[in-house]
Amino acid sequence: MPAIFVIGFFMFIPILIIVTYSLLEANPYGGVNWNLTTEAYTKILYERDLFDEISFNSAYLVIIFRSIWIALITVILCLVAGFPVAYYIAIQPPSRRNFLILLITVPFWTNLLIRTYSWILVLRDTGLVNNSLQVFGITDTPVKLLYTEGAIALGLIYTYIPFMILPIYASLERLDVKLIEASRDLYATRWITLRKIILPLSMPGIVAGSILVFIPALGAFIAPELLGGGQKLMLGSLVQLQFSSARNWPFGSALAVIILIVVMLALMLYARNAHKNNSEGTIH
Repeated sequence: MPAIFVIGFFMFIPILIIVTYSLLEANPYGGVNWNLTTEAYTKILYERDLFDEISFNSAYLVIIFRSIWIALITVILCLVAGFPVAYYIAIQPPSRRNFLILLITVPFWTNLLIRTYSWILVLRDTGLVNNSLQVFGITDTPVKLLYTEGAIALGLIYTYIPFMILPIYASLERLDVKLIEASRDLYATRWITLRKIILPLSMPGIVAGSILVFIPALGAFIAPELLGGGQKLMLGSLVQLQFSSARNWPFGSALAVIILIVVMLALMLYARNAHKNNSEGTIH
């Protein structure tokens, strides 16, 4: 009963409030008017002109697809960079593993806002990267690195890559080394061993890490706001904008519901994959 109460109070009730607000009329001064309407969801695809006629508007769709695209890029690059790190940690002696895991968690000791803001000092026109490029004669003028989608993706990767490394490490830690030795005895190359043994056995960690990175990256606010400079809006920034300066709570709630739906779809895919792996393990 305590668990049901906590889940209901802190999860289902807030979700119910958000869904309810998304179906109400916006108050011009903030808040809502208690009149049921689907105008907030209609606004995602359509807009009304001065003559109250509805026309298609793709602006918010662009933001939604940009958010999904950057989140997917973040997942892929976190996987590419995080898998070798997790594998390296997993093959180390137990005493050294603990120290390396500690190093992975060190960035969490510093405030996220400060860590993200530090990338501005690195990527700006007079920052570390551009100054180095000009000192070595690679470029004559500063390269635009800040306030781009690449800068946002870099900030997200830096923030969430531990969420990819730790689940993969948890899977690889349980990997039986004798399987790798057996593959080498059967003259398998390192690539075949990786593809046939290591990757399949680490797949639960890869899927879990991908979900843990994709979900927060999709609704991220700090990295798009600071590193994107408000020029490359993502869903998290757009939701914040609706609840602050735009004062359109129903539309902000509708966008939050869209994020929730995408997250639920990702979790359903994860649950399906986990069930499939469990079933295959039972059969074997």
